[in-house]
Amino acid sequence: MAGGTVFAGVVLLVGGLLDILKGISSIASDTIYTRIGDYVYRFNLTAWGWVLVVVGLIAVITGLGLLTDALWARVLGVFMACLSLIANFLWLPYQPLWALISIGLDAWVIWALTAHRTPRAL
Repeated sequence: MAGGTVFAGVVLLVGGLLDILKGISSIASDTIYTRIGDYVYRFNLTAWGWVLVVVGLIAVITGLGLLTDALWARVLGVFMACLSLIANFLWLPYQPLWALISIGLDAWVIWALTAHRTPRAL
């Protein structure tokens, strides 16, 4: 299970960096992403870019904490993976393939961080 925690830390770290880059591209030019006409969760892409940058920064810090095996990072990692899963669901019409891959990775991170058990001393 320790390998799962390390992998979860790397996924959060890389996913956070990619969220920062997606956010910056959305802030710089919101015409990069497709305009969605009748999508229920329609929002301003520039504002969403700032949300992605903030969430990405927190995910990077959490990923680094997981790589140092900090307990706070395990708890925050589950929260961040849940938040990222919801954000990727909302992002689905803009980048469907990447959103589905991210949702799958987020679900795996949640499992890896909640299934980890520290060995008991006999």
